[in-house]
Amino acid sequence: MKSKLIISYTSVAELNEFLSDSGNVILDPFFRIVAKYGTVDEINRKAKEAGKLSVQLAKLKELNSPYLEDLAWLSDQRDKKTFISAHDYKKKILGARAKLLKFDEDFAVTLEISAFQYFPWLISEARQAIQNQELLPGRYIRVRSMKEQLDERSGDELIAVSAAMNIIGASYVETLDTKGTDGSNVHLGGPETITGYFGGVGQPNGYALKWLEEYLFYYTNYGIQQVLNINPGTVLLGYFLRKLGVKNEFKISVFMGNDNPYSILSTLIMAKLFIADDGSSPLIGFNLSNSANNETIESAAEIRQALGLEDVVRFEHHITEAYRGIVRQPYNRRDELVEVAKKVKNISAKHEGGEPEIEVNRNHPSNILDYFMPTREITEDLMDRFKRNFLDKHNSVNATARKLTENGIAFMAAKNLHHI
Repeated sequence: MKSKLIISYTSVAELNEFLSDSGNVILDPFFRIVAKYGTVDEINRKAKEAGKLSVQLAKLKELNSPYLEDLAWLSDQRDKKTFISAHDYKKKILGARAKLLKFDEDFAVTLEISAFQYFPWLISEARQAIQNQELLPGRYIRVRSMKEQLDERSGDELIAVSAAMNIIGASYVETLDTKGTDGSNVHLGGPETITGYFGGVGQPNGYALKWLEEYLFYYTNYGIQQVLNINPGTVLLGYFLRKLGVKNEFKISVFMGNDNPYSILSTLIMAKLFIADDGSSPLIGFNLSNSANNETIESAAEIRQALGLEDVVRFEHHITEAYRGIVRQPYNRRDELVEVAKKVKNISAKHEGGEPEIEVNRNHPSNILDYFMPTREITEDLMDRFKRNFLDKHNSVNATARKLTENGIAFMAAKNLHHI
């Protein structure tokens, strides 16, 4: 019976014929938008140049950015090796046991934090990490409005964040403004129409092409390579870009609802079908649903390995969540992570909230809805509370690092700070 599931050569041929049709009504607009930004080689060259640290620092100097001093300090601390090394961190946690345990780096868990909204938070996090001999994560997720950042001092915060990631050796993801909450579905409003989002989150009608153009703008002008992706249509456009040769990358959001092995298989089949000629994929990771258990993650790992994507696609697993606005509390998956991390490679531990027992006593617990608040509405007091929420997440990252270390599981923190 299994043989009946095999995709026929006829079906593949028909799909290829459709994709190569010179009069394809949905692909022609895609090619027109790409052409606006130049040839594939020109697009990649612009992005590579914009992403260079030297170019970023020069732009910030030209803009007279207030972040230059902090970036210089961060570089200096890195060069002085002020941050604790992964080796010394393990000795700090384990003492004499550190010599007895062998950490398998093939199963290293990437430490991840979300959401990193404002550049100064990173400097506060770095100062705390130095003072307390803590780790900065190896991966940062951002959900701040792109246009808002662009409007403030000509985008110097976008540039400063990217420069900081270059300095510390961390990967990061930006969230484009073309998403489900941007008014794309004209029939939806705020909380009073919230159930409508279950059938309309994403980029309806012409918004998929708007997302494409927004991505190419930030890729070529700011070197932003990785972005969040929440819609099957924009995921497909991302595959198309890589097939052309553009070095784009994206991660699929938890809002896509990959919550069982079959949905995961569907996602990975698409990644495999549209693998680039050089064997690469723009899909570098995706968040499984908060409801996915370890059995599902282990099954997903088998699928990923069978399709040759184990080293390409990272599973990003929520360990903590924002205290309000997304899941029932208390929510903490750290013990489950320790079990699954011994079996599953290329996984990250994502911290989108602090420890529930800490958050419950905060004057302002973390709230997923805070991500969408315009800066102009954030008072000084509220900004301090938001930063406190971020540092609570940092503390959760380090609680996970400790737990992993105690169980002999390797981690990946900011590589230029801790893994040199």
